[in-house]
Amino acid sequence: MLSPELDGRVALVTGSSSGIGRAIALRAAASGASVAIHYHTSEEAAAEAAVEARELGAPAATTVRGDVTDPDDVDAVFDAAEAELGTVDLLVNNVGDFAPTHWEEIEFETWRRVMETNFYGTVLCSKRALPGMREQSWGRIVNIGYAGSEKALVAPKNFPYFVAKTGVLMFTRMLAADTQDDGVTVNAVSPYVVETSDEFPEDAPRGRWAGVDDVAHAVSFFWDEGSEYLSGENVEVDGGWLPERI
Repeated sequence: MLSPELDGRVALVTGSSSGIGRAIALRAAASGASVAIHYHTSEEAAAEAAVEARELGAPAATTVRGDVTDPDDVDAVFDAAEAELGTVDLLVNNVGDFAPTHWEEIEFETWRRVMETNFYGTVLCSKRALPGMREQSWGRIVNIGYAGSEKALVAPKNFPYFVAKTGVLMFTRMLAADTQDDGVTVNAVSPYVVETSDEFPEDAPRGRWAGVDDVAHAVSFFWDEGSEYLSGENVEVDGGWLPERI
């Protein structure tokens, strides 16, 4: 179990039934937080994650379902989490679809879905979380970005994802400036490639791609008690990747 930095706190991680989001939620649980496991379609996986969160030390864990691109669903997600656990103190905006295809071949609806899940979902969830955080003068928002967004780097494939994540970084800094007197910090963690198997290309930084726990560790840096003066920052989890490779 980790040190109890989040004792008495409530964490909501979007898209936390699997992958990066699940790793972050479980790390929050091990740090003492009550955890809301958010999902859109993977109800069984979310329930399993909630069980694991309790086993790791979360005082309570619940599952909440909703589409983060729908304002009514976002309200319902937060209402359900707050009814079970209390005010959300820590929000991690993790949801975001990909489109690993050349931009000219991407259908408009795919553009819309990628932009909405990555950018508008981040905006809607942050807006819904802020009143409670401001009322108690404490809150942590961490947005998952993409390594390379710092310099607005893009490539012909996955173009809408890069565009959306660059917007997420700009929103992170705007929101950090807007909350600087509220006891709220807003930061970003931006991974490069996160592993999906045990086979990695030879040019992977440090001989491997990032693991989900590498990303979760970086996120936890921003909820650490010693990080309260850090806001508007972006940590790239890229193993020393050279941006010009893109």
